[in-house]
This record gives sequence, structure tokens and C-alpha cells, in this order.
Amino acid sequence: MSKKHPRQQPRPRPPKGVNTIDTKTVDVQTVDAFMNSMARMGYGTPSHNEAAEYPMTRLTKNYQLMNSLYRSHWIVRRIIDVIPEDMCKNWYSLLGQMRPEDVDRLQRMERQTGVRRKILEGMKWGRLYGGAAAIIMIAGHEGILSQPLSYDMIMPGSFKGLIVVDRWSGIYPQDGLVTDPSDPEFGLPEMYQVSSETIQGTIQIHHSRLLRFIGRELPFWERQAEVYWGASEIEHVYDELKKRDNTSWNIANLVFAANLRVLKMADAATILAMGNAKAQQDLYNTIQSQNWLMNNFSMYVLDKEDDFDTKQYSFGGLSDVYENIMMDVAGAAEMPVTKLFGRSPAGMNATGESDLQNYYDTIEEKQEAYLRPVLDKLLPILCLSEFGEIPSDLDYKFNPVKRSTETEKAEIASKTSTTVTAVFNSGIVSQKTALKELRQMSDVTGLWSNITDEDIIKADDTVNLPGEGIGDMLGFALDPNANLSMSNHAEAIPKDNPNGP
Repeated sequence: MSKKHPRQQPRPRPPKGVNTIDTKTVDVQTVDAFMNSMARMGYGTPSHNEAAEYPMTRLTKNYQLMNSLYRSHWIVRRIIDVIPEDMCKNWYSLLGQMRPEDVDRLQRMERQTGVRRKILEGMKWGRLYGGAAAIIMIAGHEGILSQPLSYDMIMPGSFKGLIVVDRWSGIYPQDGLVTDPSDPEFGLPEMYQVSSETIQGTIQIHHSRLLRFIGRELPFWERQAEVYWGASEIEHVYDELKKRDNTSWNIANLVFAANLRVLKMADAATILAMGNAKAQQDLYNTIQSQNWLMNNFSMYVLDKEDDFDTKQYSFGGLSDVYENIMMDVAGAAEMPVTKLFGRSPAGMNATGESDLQNYYDTIEEKQEAYLRPVLDKLLPILCLSEFGEIPSDLDYKFNPVKRSTETEKAEIASKTSTTVTAVFNSGIVSQKTALKELRQMSDVTGLWSNITDEDIIKADDTVNLPGEGIGDMLGFALDPNANLSMSNHAEAIPKDNPNGP
């Protein structure tokens, strides 16, 4: 809805020779909004829709509410925990030519220092409170934490882990922002004041020694209102959550009213209104005795003037209402209903595959937006501490969120290897290109990971005639018409028997 604004609208000029009376401009109030006053629809009309308002609540600042919801509400706990757990579940794979034993050393150091667990903790508190940070602990740097972190000062074996604090429990951004445009944290606080039970007193820490975790990104002024943190994930789910809880409790209460029993007794109103205490107590005792008889013997004793009736409530349609509200909660949480509520897909031909695929896409987006900046800052520090240097080709990629089954891997390996073999035998690509293709699919299939750069360098870079050279490429001869599957690899034929069995 746009605000009303005056707009000068000059009258069109008349043709030449035509006398004009007034050439002044007029002020016209324009509003680019729909309104039907007769139907009470649109802007400014007295209707229920126009009475709705969206006040600024900033629930993120309500620390007690965030704690109460996280501790007592299972849906809130899943909203906060599940997405970070899926982001870190399959972790990452190093790229480049790092030796397998060096990769094992780096992974072992990560386990010993609890890197993944601490990052997961920081992501959870960032989502719950809107902000959290992890202090990078390096031995020998206790007295220089207010200075920028220099790679030259990181000694082998000096990385000691991470200390995670949330925005309400010990870390406060200070005045002064990062002014270097080349810094990934340009425009964010340069220094942080930290006080925690694990740290003696209060210290100043440079931003290069911290890993930041935030919730939802906010526009400029709101980011300043939150002291350069984000918004809690609960903020945009809270209204939908209240609808779901109220609906659930109302459905539960209806269970008690599923059968309404009506007892019509002569003079009951007179006894309650005008009778003395003994008469009223006698009436209560009579009703209580009737309840006992009915509960124990399914028998109800009435006077011949009395009447008893039962009104049964129908629950038809309630499940549809409840499921629609569940879908709203799941949509606000960016999670499928099957993932958030742990329910299996319902309906004809329902598999939930499309919902899960959308969810996996969301996880991959969040890995790039929130997890990659953390690892970009941390991995060089881990390498310096473990190896004393940063590999020149240090890079990584996130492993797929959805893991392929062994059957799927075998099928992919068979089809892809057969395709590479066919293209090589057709004389389209060289031996070197074929080896590169085989190694590139090792992340998916688990095969061909032992093809090294040295093997590729030594491979023939010329394109062979159709049908020649496949034995040299793989180290054994194959039937050109056979599938190159994992069983073929296990029963490889030596090179000195080019004709096969």
C-alpha cells in the first residue's frame, strides 16, 4: 500500500488557435490501492481484513520466552535442532591433492578438539537466540586476543578447540566496524567483549578470532536494533505455532465432550434455587450415586418422571483443519511435514520425495550461506596447527545431504563407467581424459578414488583409433560390449592376456 501523495497534473495544451480560460495546474490525490466502499472491501473500509495489524514485536529479545519454548515445546526444539544437524550430518570433503593420510590426520584433530560438535552447538544457539559466537582457542595467544589473528603466529599443535557463547551469555559487540572492504566481515563489529565462566574476567577479542552464527538475516536498521545479530527462527513461526497449539488443545478438550449426557429431573431447578443446604446436598448425593452405578454396572436409576438423553459429538473435519495448520507450521519452519512432525506421507501415490528434495535444496543453500563462511575461516587455522602450512590447493565441498544406497552407487558406477569406456573406445577422448572422468565420479560411487595425479600425467594424451587402448587405460582388457561394473573390477583380466578368458 502506498502513501497518499500529491501529484501535479497539468492540463493538456489545447490546439493552436483555441482560446483557453485557465491554464493552472491542479493538485490530485492519488492512491494505488483497491477499495470498494459499498462492498466494504479494500483500503480504508470498515472490514475485518482491514482491521488486521502487524505490530513490531521483536520476540528475539524475549530471552525467557526463547528458553521456555526450547525447553518445553518439542516442535520448537525440532525447528531449532534438525536443520543444523542435517547441515553438519555428512560434513565436507577436502578437494585438491592432499594425501589420504593427511586427510585422516586433519579429521582426527577435528574429532579430538570437538570442532563439528562445537560448530553444531553454535548454529543451534544462533538459530534460537538470533546470535552466537565461537572463540578460536590457540595456545600462546592468551595475551594478544585483541589483536588480529596472524597465520604466521599459529604454531603446530596450537589449536585447542572452540568456546561457544550465545549473544545473551557473555559476548557483546563493541563500537567500531570493520572498514576493510576485502574483509569477509566488512560492516560488522571489529571487536567483541567476552565474559564467560570458562574465561577469567572480561576480555576484548578481535573479530578475526571469532566464528559468528546468526539466525535470520535482517535489513540494516533492524540489524542495528539487534546489535548486528540476526532474528531468532522462532519469530516467524510463533504465530503459526500458537494456532497449532490452540487447535490441538481444543481437539483434546472435545474428547471429554464426545458424549454429552443430559439428565432431566423434576424440580431440580427449584431445589438448587430455593432449597436449603440439606436439600441441595441430597440432590448432589443422588447424582453422585447414579454416576457410580452407571460406571460400575452400566445402570442408571431414574424416577419415572425423570428423563436421560445423550448428545454425541462428531469429529468429522477436525483432522483436515489440524493437518492444514500443521502444513502452515512446516512451511514457516522451511521443513516438510514428514520431517518436522515425523509423519509418513499420506494420500494416493504419496512418497514425500518431492518435499524431501526441496528440503535438501534448502539445506544446501543454508550450508553455503551460513556454514561455508565458518569453515572458510577455520580450515586454514586447522591446517597450520596440524601441518605447519596451508596447502596451496586447499578447498572443500559439502557432501550430499542425501546419501545414496549401495544399490544406487553400484548402478551409477556401472552406467557411468560403461559410458566412459564406450566414449574412449570410440576414439572421442584420450586416455588421460577418461581417467579424469573416472576419478571425478569417485565421490558418488566410491570407486576410482585411487587414480592419482601421477597416473593421469603418465596417461596417453592422444586419441586412439576406435576399439584400441582400453586395456592400457584400465590395466586390463575388457570386452568392448561388456558392462564396466564393480564386479568387472574385482575380476580384472591381466594385461598379458589381451584376448580375455
